[in-house]
Amino acid sequence: MKFLLLVLTLQVVASGTVPPTNSASSKENDVVFAQVTASGAVPWANSADPEDNVTYAQRYLENFYGFVMDRIPTTKMKVNRDFMEDKIREMQQFLGLKVTGKLDPPTLDVMHTPRCGVPDAHHFRTMQGRPVWKKRFITYRINNYTPDMRPADVDYAIQKAFQVWSDVTPLKFRKINSGEADIMIRFASGAHGDFTPFDGRGGVIAHAFGPGPGIGGDTHFDEAEIWTKNYKGTNLFLVAVHELGHSLGLSHSSDPKAIMFPTYSYVDPNTFRLSADDVRGIQSLYGRPERHQPSSNPDSRESATCDPNLSFDAVTTMGNKIFFFKDRFFWWRHPASPMSNVSLISSLWPTLPSGFQAAYEVGARNQVFLFKDDKYWLISNLRPQPRYPKNIHSLGFPDFVKKIDAAVFNPLLHKTYFFVDNQYWRYDERRQFMDSGYPKLITKYFPGIRPTIDAVYYYNRHYYFFQGSDIFEYDVVSQRVTKRLKQNIKLRC
Repeated sequence: MKFLLLVLTLQVVASGTVPPTNSASSKENDVVFAQVTASGAVPWANSADPEDNVTYAQRYLENFYGFVMDRIPTTKMKVNRDFMEDKIREMQQFLGLKVTGKLDPPTLDVMHTPRCGVPDAHHFRTMQGRPVWKKRFITYRINNYTPDMRPADVDYAIQKAFQVWSDVTPLKFRKINSGEADIMIRFASGAHGDFTPFDGRGGVIAHAFGPGPGIGGDTHFDEAEIWTKNYKGTNLFLVAVHELGHSLGLSHSSDPKAIMFPTYSYVDPNTFRLSADDVRGIQSLYGRPERHQPSSNPDSRESATCDPNLSFDAVTTMGNKIFFFKDRFFWWRHPASPMSNVSLISSLWPTLPSGFQAAYEVGARNQVFLFKDDKYWLISNLRPQPRYPKNIHSLGFPDFVKKIDAAVFNPLLHKTYFFVDNQYWRYDERRQFMDSGYPKLITKYFPGIRPTIDAVYYYNRHYYFFQGSDIFEYDVVSQRVTKRLKQNIKLRC
C-alpha cells in the first residue's frame, strides 16, 4: 500500500498519506521546522481583498485539513461557513496559533509560509496504518542535482539527513548510483509525474511518500526553491531530515520543536538534534538502535574496548585528550589516565559523518582535521567550521588519491604526514603547500613500519602507528620503532 505525501495543490490520495513541510517565521535558535529564513521564503502581505484571502484559505484547508467546499449556492452557505470555521480552528490548534476560527492575520501569515506538502489532518504521530519498511538495510539514490549547490554538498546533506534517523534506529542506509533504490530522491518543478505538482517558490517546498513499493519512500524537492547548505535560502539538510521522516513512516507532529512539524524553520545544522517527540515517533516504528556496538552499557563498552582484535579507523590528539574513532563511535582518554569513555560521533558533532578514516591535530592553532573518502572537515575548539567539507585534492594530492589512510602532524617540523597505501606525502603547514619530491615509500623512510597504516597520532616526541591489533611506538628523533604494543594496552584494559 502506498502512502502519498502530498503537495500544496493536492489532497490526501490514500488513507495512509503523510504531509511534507512548510516554513513560518525565522528564529535561528529554535529547533523547529517551522520558520522561514529571510532569503528562503517569498515575503507576503495579506491581500487587501478579503475574498482573495478566503479563496486562498479554502484551498489551503482543502489540501491540508480535509475541508471539502460544497459548491451548491445559498442553501449551503451557512453550512460551508461553519465547516470552514471548524477547519480553521483545527488548523490553528495543530499549528499552535490562537484558536479563533477566524482568518486573522497570524493565521493567514502561517497559511502563506513555505511548508511541507503533506496534510496535517490525520492526528497521528506516525502515518495512518503505520506503514514501515520491513527490512533494516535501505538503499537510496539521488536521481538528479539542483544547480543551486555543488553535487558533493547535496550528497553530504542527504547522507547526514539519513544519519539523523539511523543514529536513533536500527536502520542502515546505503547510497547507490544506478538502478532502482528503495528511496528515490529528485529535484523537480511544477508537475513532475506524481500527480502532486509543485507551486513555485514558497508554498510547498518538498514532499515524500510513505514506505512501500514503487513510488513508496520517494522524496521530491521543489527546484523553484533556492537550496543551500546554510541559513540562506532553504537549507537542504533540514528539509531532507523532515521529508525522510515521512519516507520512513512518520506523519506531522504538532510539537513546534519537532523536525516533523509541518512548517520549515532554520536551525544551525551544527547544533541540530531530533526532539524527544521525533525520537519517540520513529522508535515506535523501528525500535532503538542495535546495541551490540560499543555504546550501549558499561559492560558491552568495556568488552568492545578491550577486544584484543579491535582496530581503529583514526586516532588523534585533541587538546589534552586522545580521541579514537571507529565507525559511528569515538573513545577519548587522557594520556595518563586509565579510564576511557565512548560516545556517538553524532552526539558531539551532529552534522559530521561517521566512519572517519584519518585525523590529525595542529595543537598550536587548536585545529583538528578529520578525513573521510575525498573530503575533509576542520574542527576548531571542538566546533565544526563553516565552508567545510573541502576536497582533499585542494591540499595538493594527485587525482588518483581517493582517500587518506592515516595522517599525523609533527610539531617539531611543522609538517603533516599523509599515508596512502604503501606511500606517504608530506605537507608544510606553514606554507600550506605539499612538499615536492613526494610520495615516498613508507617502508623505506619509516623503518619497522609496514605499509597500510590504520591510524597514527603524535604524543611526546613519538608517533603511535596503529596496524591491526598492534601499535608501534616510533621515536621521531632516532627514527626507529622503540616499542610494539597491543591495542588494549593503550586503552588501559
